[in-house]
Amino acid sequence: MERGGQLRGMLTLEDLRELVAEEMIETVIVAFTDHYGRLAGKRYDAEMFVDEIWQSGTHGCDYLLTTDVEMEPVPGYKFANWELGYGDFHLVPDLSTLRQATWLERTALVICDLVNDKTHERVSIAPRSILRRQIDAGDKLGYQTMAATELEYYIFESDYREAHEADYLKLKPAGWYLEDYQILQGTRTEGFHAAARRHLKYSGVPVENSKGEWGLGQHELNIRYAGTLTMADRHVVYKQCLKEIADQMGISVTFMAKFAPDRAGSSCHIHLSLWKDGQNAFVGEEQIGPVRSSPIFRHFLGGWIAHVPDVMPFYAPTINSYKRFVDASWAPTRLAWSYDNRTAGFRVVGSGASLRIECRIPGADANPYLALAASLASGLEGIARGIEPPEIFTGDIYAARHLPRVPYTLAEATDKFAASDFARRAFGDEVVDHYTHFFRTEQAAFNQTVTDWERRRYFERI
Repeated sequence: MERGGQLRGMLTLEDLRELVAEEMIETVIVAFTDHYGRLAGKRYDAEMFVDEIWQSGTHGCDYLLTTDVEMEPVPGYKFANWELGYGDFHLVPDLSTLRQATWLERTALVICDLVNDKTHERVSIAPRSILRRQIDAGDKLGYQTMAATELEYYIFESDYREAHEADYLKLKPAGWYLEDYQILQGTRTEGFHAAARRHLKYSGVPVENSKGEWGLGQHELNIRYAGTLTMADRHVVYKQCLKEIADQMGISVTFMAKFAPDRAGSSCHIHLSLWKDGQNAFVGEEQIGPVRSSPIFRHFLGGWIAHVPDVMPFYAPTINSYKRFVDASWAPTRLAWSYDNRTAGFRVVGSGASLRIECRIPGADANPYLALAASLASGLEGIARGIEPPEIFTGDIYAARHLPRVPYTLAEATDKFAASDFARRAFGDEVVDHYTHFFRTEQAAFNQTVTDWERRRYFERI
């Protein structure tokens, strides 16, 4: 797994220089993530990168943090707009993320922080900056944070262009019966998954396993836990890798939270733990139900649960996200915690050094930097204010109608986010106002769209 203390696939600058000299690497992708968690950036000639760009960085148009998914510049942002002329921000390579991208020919990839050209400070609204701020807050308290994100997705036999030309209707899934944990049906997609596991492993993203999931053609591939920023970086590399391998193979994958109303949703379960002086800070002698834990665990859990309504758009950022929250669908609908119970929004798992909290609320469409930032901010607030969690719940949480429910729509979630004193304390007014505008723009685009559901329902009968 490691060579000389370095994870397989990860590169030092000297490693890259040698590979460039040997003509083994010809291209370096210099990238960051936008609001949606998509990689954006430039492809550099590798010699140019090792001569200059690794140190000087490069520039990108600041409109990239004000566009919608169609890349249209959206008016109304203070950060960048037509009146300000859409200037540049600075992409500063984080060389700790430098890696081979083995699924692409002779290519390396590095993830960048965004820096303001004038102040030389990190761009506060950039997703990676938002997560860094929460990690820094934990560091000041002496806590290191470890995380894992579990992604699910659907595979279709059509390639992306065919799917687009079919208007994403009547696509043929890779499976034709529910295959959760079933090896036979999983074997039919093993050409794709073997390539994905191999390329991730050799590109600095160590893999645990892949398996069939509870939907037609739905799968999950899990990667190893890491420090929280590293995990977010791995997450975006993972998604890019799987999409591009699928594209090369003439198939397609989707990370939509809810592809179809009669299919299971796709999640991004977040696992988190705090560590101090090399020890899991959640471990202690308090007995909470079957869990032996510390006050740090109890208050982190309490804060995380309490502040879900304040930060919900960071877990569920699209119109589609909220279609996933259906009772008895494996997606959580209510704010409660339990031990090893998959009906809970918060599932506590492990014991001793492996004790951790799994939040099952985010969907596969979540931006990992924002979702992890929301999780950390909420938990750290719980520690700072001594927030107590609700009583542990046992049984079917879907049937517990008295428990508070997650928001029903992006509009509802965004209004709570915009009005949240906690969100403004944790992230700052600039971030909250910027993302409020982003989420409301997404909602407005949907509100102005005529859907197939409306045509089927009203065309004749209204």
